[in-house]
Amino acid sequence: MDQAVRELSYAQAIQEAMAIAMETDERVFLMGEDIGVYGGAFQVTGDLVERFGADRVIDTPISELGGAGVAVGAAVTGLRPIFEFQFSDFATLAMEQIVNQAAKMRYMLGGAVSVPVVMRFPAGSGTGAAAQHSQSLEAWLGHVPGLKVIQPATPYDAKGMLLAAVADPDPVMIFEHKLLYKTKGPVPEGYYTVPIGKAAIRREGRDLTIVATSIMVHKALEAAKTLEAEGIDVEVVDLRTIRPMDKETVIESVKKTSRLLCVYEGVKTLGVGAEVSAMIAESEAFDFLDAPIVRLGGAETPIPYNPDLEKATVPQVPDILAAARSLAMGSR
Repeated sequence: MDQAVRELSYAQAIQEAMAIAMETDERVFLMGEDIGVYGGAFQVTGDLVERFGADRVIDTPISELGGAGVAVGAAVTGLRPIFEFQFSDFATLAMEQIVNQAAKMRYMLGGAVSVPVVMRFPAGSGTGAAAQHSQSLEAWLGHVPGLKVIQPATPYDAKGMLLAAVADPDPVMIFEHKLLYKTKGPVPEGYYTVPIGKAAIRREGRDLTIVATSIMVHKALEAAKTLEAEGIDVEVVDLRTIRPMDKETVIESVKKTSRLLCVYEGVKTLGVGAEVSAMIAESEAFDFLDAPIVRLGGAETPIPYNPDLEKATVPQVPDILAAARSLAMGSR
């Protein structure tokens, strides 16, 4: 029987995924600051503490390093913790456990253990939370062998990729853009997974490839509609997974369109788009390029508090339109 499909918000899809994981596997439990009675900083855990009890939805002290350490230790003993950071910025306080423990333990012990921990990071700008609560740090963790890093852009993917992450034997870092939490889309009932490491072509086109991540996927699709009316046919690739990156899908798209625009919210320098660009430059797709690769990333500045300045520091639809028009004409 086909699963019924409903319209759920991105946040509801994540909550449903966590509930299904907890219902089907008693080893799964949640940890994080204010995720219990308060329901999470962005109300994603909601009423799960009432449904599953305080021993499986655990409010932690304000210590990201301590909480991450407990989560990693629990995973090594055979449990499957899902640890929520209030903001992705606070990963900086737990880098020892994420980078030196979770990412390396399987390797250092010769494969004798796995670390099936999931860490959730509300990320990105647009909420007026200023420089210390608005960063996009996925490229930091994507640099670390042993970690898997994903950025679901739709409610369907948010649920399916979280369930895939819980089932994965390795540590999975999920970056959830805060502005996506209230967006809605079709989500099937019940259990399903979306594979980690596989990109999605959100729109097919012939003139230009836009590789985008997270909320930038939606901005790229909006720009593509405008460009279509101008005679520019854009293909939009949702990278979905930062590590391991789906090189094949991106390479085949660029070979078809001969132009590449990378759009991402993180700071442009050494960001996700830099890796995509280098990957194409080192592949057979390089010979198909009719114009230089263009990266459109965040400005070289902390995220400002002022809403107009905040908006100006990350790519918006007009920026994507300008870059795409220039690239489609073969110049920069």
